[in-house]
Amino acid sequence: MVQQEARRQLTSAPVLPIALAILLFFSLAFVKAAFSQVRPPGMTDSERNQIYREISQETQVLSKQISLLKKIVKVVRPAVVHIEINAGGYRRNRQPDETGSGVIFKRGNKFFVLSNRHLVRYADADELTIRLSDGRELRPTSIRVDAGTDIAVLELDTDRLTAARIGDSAQLEIGDYILAIGSPFGLNHSVTHGIVSAKGRRDLELATDGVTYQDFLQIDASINPGNSGGPLVNLKGEVVGVNTAIASTSGRNEGVGFAIPINMAMNVAEQLIDKGSVARGFLGVSLDSRFSYDAAVRLGLETARGAKVTGITANSAAARARVRAGDVILRFNGTWIDSDAHLVNQVSMTPVGNPVPMLVFRDGQPVELTVTVGPLEDSVR
Repeated sequence: MVQQEARRQLTSAPVLPIALAILLFFSLAFVKAAFSQVRPPGMTDSERNQIYREISQETQVLSKQISLLKKIVKVVRPAVVHIEINAGGYRRNRQPDETGSGVIFKRGNKFFVLSNRHLVRYADADELTIRLSDGRELRPTSIRVDAGTDIAVLELDTDRLTAARIGDSAQLEIGDYILAIGSPFGLNHSVTHGIVSAKGRRDLELATDGVTYQDFLQIDASINPGNSGGPLVNLKGEVVGVNTAIASTSGRNEGVGFAIPINMAMNVAEQLIDKGSVARGFLGVSLDSRFSYDAAVRLGLETARGAKVTGITANSAAARARVRAGDVILRFNGTWIDSDAHLVNQVSMTPVGNPVPMLVFRDGQPVELTVTVGPLEDSVR
């Protein structure tokens, strides 16, 4: 009995695996048949053409946007120049054969190039080559610079030029789309794009001999060495800034660039053209650089906006306007003041001798004043 039972076990043992294999085979066949009913067959030419038609329809909006960018570049590019500096390496503290960018503008009946001072600060006019988009090469007849804002103006003695349209940087908002045109690494008339990342960047440590008056636009459009002086352009094709610097640990683009607002740049450029120098306003106040949110709240303000006055210069514009120590200057000439550095910029750009409105916070109340700024030279008399 034991042997027979063992024999039955030996002969019947393979039955279960075989049955499972047969069941698995038919199950897979069933699944395959079911899947074949829902899986799409290969596309026919008609179906492919239909998808192409859908792609074409769905990209019409994108194509219009791309077409707009092409038009902007087409209309601005002739006003952008490539600048080469060839001083032969004999000048102090500079590298020979530097390159940069600029943009042509018109004042009166003359054409000028707007660029950065740090690009041309050690060069003479005969050491500069200005290359236009059509390949022509020119030399400026004069160079005018302002160290405080890092602006340079190069005068051109020709009338067959295309001038850029100048916009209003005060209308820019964070998130606005912009284009940057310039000559990164000598690759002239290169175009990049991005948005305005921030406004009013100040107290930046720039390797440009120091820029005293800072009110930079921060952008994420790619700019690199050689972009200096090139235009920042809005979607109307208007120049709204001058590309100036990058924040980088490598010396190359890392997505943080800075441009001088065109309103500030043109204010300086026009004075350089008309008078040869920049006359800056002087208010005559000492300011608290540590004015904080907590200090503002203690005074009764809801935010730390404004610049707190700690002292008044005798016989200054502030003294004549009856500004007092302890006042917080909230608004100057229609602009809300963010900080002491912001106030310094606004005053410096105010035409000397022009009366402007000023709002101060005094003893828990807003007080309207009118102030006529004097020349900065008054501060050293």
